Amino acid sequence: MVRSRRLFARRGVWAAVVMAVVAGSVVVVGTASLTGATSSSTATGAAPISQGNSSRPGAPVSAGAPTATGGSVPTSHAPSGTRRSSASSPAAGGGSSTIRFMGSSTVLIGGSMSDTSATAAPFDVRYAYVHSRPAPSSAYYSASLCQAAWTSWWDCWSGSTTAPGYYVTWSDAHVAQATYQGSARPQRFFWTWYSLRDLGDLAGSGDGPGEVVAIDRVDLLTRYMNDYRFFLQKIGDSHDMIDLEPDFRGYVRSLGNPHQVAARVSGANPTDCGSQENSAAGLSHCLIAMARKYAPNTTVGIHLSCWDWQSNTQRCARDYANLGAQNADFLVADVSDRDAGWYAQPAHGGYNNFWTGQKAAAALGFYKTMAESVGKPVVLWQIPVGNMAQNNTLNHYKDDKVDWFFAHMDQVANAHIAGLLFGAGQGEQTSIETDGGNLISKTIAYHDSGGAALK
Repeated sequence: MVRSRRLFARRGVWAAVVMAVVAGSVVVVGTASLTGATSSSTATGAAPISQGNSSRPGAPVSAGAPTATGGSVPTSHAPSGTRRSSASSPAAGGGSSTIRFMGSSTVLIGGSMSDTSATAAPFDVRYAYVHSRPAPSSAYYSASLCQAAWTSWWDCWSGSTTAPGYYVTWSDAHVAQATYQGSARPQRFFWTWYSLRDLGDLAGSGDGPGEVVAIDRVDLLTRYMNDYRFFLQKIGDSHDMIDLEPDFRGYVRSLGNPHQVAARVSGANPTDCGSQENSAAGLSHCLIAMARKYAPNTTVGIHLSCWDWQSNTQRCARDYANLGAQNADFLVADVSDRDAGWYAQPAHGGYNNFWTGQKAAAALGFYKTMAESVGKPVVLWQIPVGNMAQNNTLNHYKDDKVDWFFAHMDQVANAHIAGLLFGAGQGEQTSIETDGGNLISKTIAYHDSGGAALK
């Protein structure tokens, strides 16, 4: 198959990253029934859904914004005093109004957007990417100010007048001061940590194959771990969400059992993960454990990269149990990286990515199965923003998913989906700023209706 990757913006310049997975390279290891996927299960074999229950404290706004874009929080450089507690919910059919995720009892709504859009509706979440090569030395972390030569590194995207990490600290403080209709309405920040792709470049093998090569090199994985630790330290006590490494686990799964894909975990980070298994599974466990240690109020999400889900959901559930998804706080899934109207054009493949009732039911069925298999809710991320009122021109492509989700929020909640995050996955797509106000108006109506209770 050929899987087309998202396009990412790096410091405002969109660059295409296209990945091809050779037909037949995804290894299907059979359809054996799922066993041992969770440490506990209901009588029906589904794990109870555990919802992260945290709220964001107020935080002062740092003086000045990290970019020169009129004070707007950086949306994405790539396109994007209480401890954590959990409240378990029953599996399908046992929803309760007491279930909470990130301080909310209803499905969260958010996305990648400007400040103007963020205050135009009662959005709950804003997201952005962390996507660059790791720092080449520890001197970067201790510097009082960034240097001009460091601005391709995510920690210095804000420029040479700020300290390393200001991108994170400023963003967290900024969304904590969000308002709606003149009243304070703090938002949460959702970080997509997407750095193994860059590590694959350093390994000389690029996207996909390079990532699994890179994690088996102690020099490269050490740099990666150091960067991740610094990122977590900058989050500190904030009540954020982290989406760990889109796509990476898909490449791992193509090689078979995650426990058998080599990774130099203990050698790269003996301080935090010296006792972890030296495998891709051990790396996943290590990243979760580090978040617990350095950002104790932040919830961690494992990104679902099950490209064979339509034919082998059981294998996906087994693999994600091996990867430690039951130890995370939520799962992350993406519906499509671009608008259906963009994909429909012959120049872009002529694919039909519009939804039908059958497609929607299949997708939600998969999310629900995965949520129940590991006992964690799902956050849908980077959902296309296009709508059917658009004209299929640049930044104005048609899609039907925004309208479908808001018209079927009962089905969304029944699938154990805890959040819907909207945003363009490529620079030509419809954005919240170009969709004619559709997402903003639907978010307002959803909020005014009282929202959809988590299940």
